Amino acid sequence: EEDILNVFEVAKKQFGGVDVCINNAGLGYSSTVLEGTTSDWKETLDVNVLAVCICTREFVKQMRERGVDDGHIIVLNSMSGHRITPLTSGAMYTISKHAVTCMVECVRRELREKKSAIKTTAISPGLVRTEFRGRMFKMEDIEESKRDYDNIVKDPVEAEDISSAVVYALSTPPRMDINDIHIRPTHQVY
Repeated sequence: EEDILNVFEVAKKQFGGVDVCINNAGLGYSSTVLEGTTSDWKETLDVNVLAVCICTREFVKQMRERGVDDGHIIVLNSMSGHRITPLTSGAMYTISKHAVTCMVECVRRELREKKSAIKTTAISPGLVRTEFRGRMFKMEDIEESKRDYDNIVKDPVEAEDISSAVVYALSTPPRMDINDIHIRPTHQVY
């Protein structure tokens, strides 16, 4: 939490505050509910859920302090936050991403209750060619794990595709709030 608070303090001092908050941290372990370790679970929940909540809270707090009410919160979630993955080894990751799905909608509703114009967008990718899978399954060759996506699905989504969705959400007019974007490779089944 202290690291996050420091980032917002630096942003406030150097730039006068933050107008857009993009929550893009996330991790997962190959860990089931019945056999996973508590330390892996805690780290997954700390990064995937609590850090997103803290960043969101501090962002809105800074916006209010400045009297600004037209910011944008973007959360990079996951399709795992909308369904149960076929791999039971990703259970805690899936649980954490379901919590993020709920959190984003709760924040949107809280902002509407406060008559705030701050937007909330959750972008939930499916399989994206990144190092995530290699890190989750502790593969030795991270670059090889990125190439391995071609063995899982034809034409996996690329990181640039996700960043284009971020740009799209940010480019919408004030009257329009894109709440959820689900992105999967065309050939991804689940």
